[in-house]
Amino acid sequence: MRILKRAHPLDWFAGGLLVCGVLLVATGALPTGPAGQAMTRIAPLVVFLATVIVLAELTGRAEVFDAVASWVARTGKGSYPLLFCLCVLFASVTTITLNLDTTAVLLTPVMLALSTRVGIAAVPLAMTTVWLSNTASLLLPVSNLTNLLAADRVALTPVEMATTMGVPQLVSILVTMACLWGFYWRLGRRGAESYIPPQPLRPADPVLFRVCALACAGFLLSILVIDVPLWSASLTAAVVVVAAFALRRRAELRLSLVPWRLLMLVPGMFLVVETVSAHGLHDLLTAAIGSDGGPLGMLRSAGVGAGLSNVLNNLPAYLAGEAAVPIGNHHQLLALLIGTNVGPLVTPWASLATLLWFERCRWHGTRIPLRRFMTTGLVLAVTGTVSATAALALV
Repeated sequence: MRILKRAHPLDWFAGGLLVCGVLLVATGALPTGPAGQAMTRIAPLVVFLATVIVLAELTGRAEVFDAVASWVARTGKGSYPLLFCLCVLFASVTTITLNLDTTAVLLTPVMLALSTRVGIAAVPLAMTTVWLSNTASLLLPVSNLTNLLAADRVALTPVEMATTMGVPQLVSILVTMACLWGFYWRLGRRGAESYIPPQPLRPADPVLFRVCALACAGFLLSILVIDVPLWSASLTAAVVVVAAFALRRRAELRLSLVPWRLLMLVPGMFLVVETVSAHGLHDLLTAAIGSDGGPLGMLRSAGVGAGLSNVLNNLPAYLAGEAAVPIGNHHQLLALLIGTNVGPLVTPWASLATLLWFERCRWHGTRIPLRRFMTTGLVLAVTGTVSATAALALV
């Protein structure tokens, strides 16, 4: 009963979605064949998701992210333009290498705490985190759950995906930077001309700090250089970090580290989307996306992905859209990926990362005006999706 009382509304939603998916299979609304195929496909994703979140959470507790954030602020030397560029780099690298949910869950409180320590306006830092957690998630399979699905469909290794999506990713980040500066970071918005850099951070446990930092570095090298399966790399790194905490700070190893909400949400979402697709959504999206694999077809695919993401959520939007894209139209599928990664910036529920980000901002006491969030997000969603898709078509 105590656990039920502590449950967040998002926990109830995730649990309800999973129960709904199971009931759809039990009642025959979703045949067992497609249901089994969907669960087989997402099994490696679920392992990766569980282990990478544990890895990131414990790495954050070892103060690795805090040390980097403190270094970023000191490197900025009191200059807002320089700090802006460094924050963009920090948020982009975190999203690209450790996935967008990690940026939302761990980098958001680090940035907000940094704003309190050095007197930096909180909203520009918060918006940098949430926008780049979405728009910087194109480059690697690890960056986003949708990327894992797309890379599997078009048979791209991490290096091949980075080569293909490199220019669209750069364009997406540059457009995001322009919108961030114009809407939130310029002098009239941030509220000060300069800031006082913080003192260097000294980790409370240097040994744990080094082990976690090396584990994260090893995780990244293993997926980029050795090309091992993502779930295997994240599992190995998580085991190393958990073992280090077991020796140094055992009390912090709790079951709450496991992202139970995500582990319920993802299978439930897959089952529900498979059911809806089988009962009419697939035909509707097939007509909306079309079969044109050229530039216009790519823009059309990206637009449908972005629009549906803001109505539903980017993960089910990608799943439904993927089934509607012809098998051989790989670039059209990657354009859909751009729409579902860069486009979900208008509504608070458009991506799980945004939902997690809102929760962290509320916990910190930072108020995000919803109207301004949606109007500025609409500008970035449109310009970013169109620009990145055009870059993919040209390159």
